[in-house]
Amino acid sequence: MTLYKLIALDMDGTLLNDNQEISTRNKEALRIAQEAGIVVCLSTGRGMFSLRPFINELELDSPLVTVNGGAIWRNPHKLYKQHVMDTGMIERLHQLAVEHDVWFWGYAVEGMYNRSNWTAAVEEHTWLKFGYYTEDLEVLAQLRKTAEATGELEITNSHPHNLELNPVGVNKAAGLRSVCTMLNLQMEQVIAVGDSMNDWAMIREAGLGVAMDNAQQELKDAADWVTLSNEEDGVAHVIESQLDL
Repeated sequence: MTLYKLIALDMDGTLLNDNQEISTRNKEALRIAQEAGIVVCLSTGRGMFSLRPFINELELDSPLVTVNGGAIWRNPHKLYKQHVMDTGMIERLHQLAVEHDVWFWGYAVEGMYNRSNWTAAVEEHTWLKFGYYTEDLEVLAQLRKTAEATGELEITNSHPHNLELNPVGVNKAAGLRSVCTMLNLQMEQVIAVGDSMNDWAMIREAGLGVAMDNAQQELKDAADWVTLSNEEDGVAHVIESQLDL
């Protein structure tokens, strides 16, 4: 009987290949895991509106951690809790993006807004996350420094050239702790798999923290184990290698 009862999976760069697809091998491995009683929990920076097609493809009815822990779901149809960002903070972060002339986006319950379709009615939305993208690393460092100075933000990334901002204390590990409470599990019974720094907290706290071979080096250094890349069905390799099914 395997020690692990839940596998938490990042999406982009982890479960999804570079074509934004779930491979046949990964899908089959997840089916076998679920049939053996393992809970499959997608734990992602994505919001529900972009995640739902993959939930349907995998026929999941299990808990979810979305928007980097900004929203935790009992199942794809029932919200458990969410952590809302202050609209004043969203306005400040938006102004900072405009001043530095960088790409930006914001996840709200009502939808995703970015530089090309930003809403003037910020106060009318329920915000969960804000992000920046720039290939100018000096500007990226300035944005991080300003965000850190607020003392109110959890700062991660899903790519070396971006920043993802949630309320302080909101991350995938905290989301998974909520899922474990919901399911009467311990974090020691969790395998967490990811590729970027928004996966760092859950990989450090899980019973087995796994980095993809394509992961950022800092994440690899923090992980207990490194699997194959997202182009080599690395998630299936975790299930086949680490679960006694």
